Amino acid sequence: MKIRTLQYFIKEAIASLRHNGLMSLASVSTVALSLLILGLFLIVVSNLGHMASSLESQVQITVFLQDNLSEKEQIAVSQQMAKIAGVKKLEYISKDQALERFKESLGDQQDMLNALGDNPLPNSYDINVEQPEQVEGIAQAISNIQGVEKVRYRKEIVDKIFSVTKMIRTIGLILIVFLGFAAMFIISNTIRITVFARRKEIQIMKYVGATDWFIRWPFLIEGMVLGFSGALIAVLIIIKTYIFVTGHVAESIAFLSILPRYPLLTYLTAFLLAVGTTIGAIGSTISLRKIMQV
Repeated sequence: MKIRTLQYFIKEAIASLRHNGLMSLASVSTVALSLLILGLFLIVVSNLGHMASSLESQVQITVFLQDNLSEKEQIAVSQQMAKIAGVKKLEYISKDQALERFKESLGDQQDMLNALGDNPLPNSYDINVEQPEQVEGIAQAISNIQGVEKVRYRKEIVDKIFSVTKMIRTIGLILIVFLGFAAMFIISNTIRITVFARRKEIQIMKYVGATDWFIRWPFLIEGMVLGFSGALIAVLIIIKTYIFVTGHVAESIAFLSILPRYPLLTYLTAFLLAVGTTIGAIGSTISLRKIMQV
């Protein structure tokens, strides 16, 4: 494409934007609103997924050892557990450490332990796994090791976490796809109005011999500008909102696990700008299809 031709296309696109100012504003507003909803929802789904992954990573297996094991036998048990596929980390908890933890959990009611006499708690291991889905299989394998008294991993809680996280991700994916198509539909119809207002001009250009692409390019650039502008507005609002929310959460709800601003906002910005520009171009192409058939 020659530079002079490109300059002509850009000039025509800018002239069309100025001539149809209110319509252009309506298009940009529609794009901005659609992508704002999509962007905010993507942030919510990403953070819910992050929280779900955080919960999954906290799933632990507690292994209680038999009381009569020697130090050498305890080491042998730990070595066998470490060899099991999926075991990420082993932390030894002596019976004295377990008692101290239990005392801390009782708070002001620690005097209740005096009636127990000797420490009744066993030596144990806390085990972290590589994948939460491996918990049940690893727990079963550990229970078969000689010297292991009991294995606990709260199966009902693990199953509930998995079902909730799966539901969140499934619903999130469905809604993201739905909002994406809804945004494309709204944008293409909005741009169709702009094209329809200039249908006579397009038909005249066709009659005098202008090629299809010569007619399409100014509208294509116009659609891309509208889509990019709307996406840019949505991105600026999302960035300001997320910075405000994360700052507020850090001050008042510090224990809540949310994604840091970056690289989340960087990826989201690139994604929404690309989506807005692409949808604008597709919308223009779809809108021109019928009018070009002269």
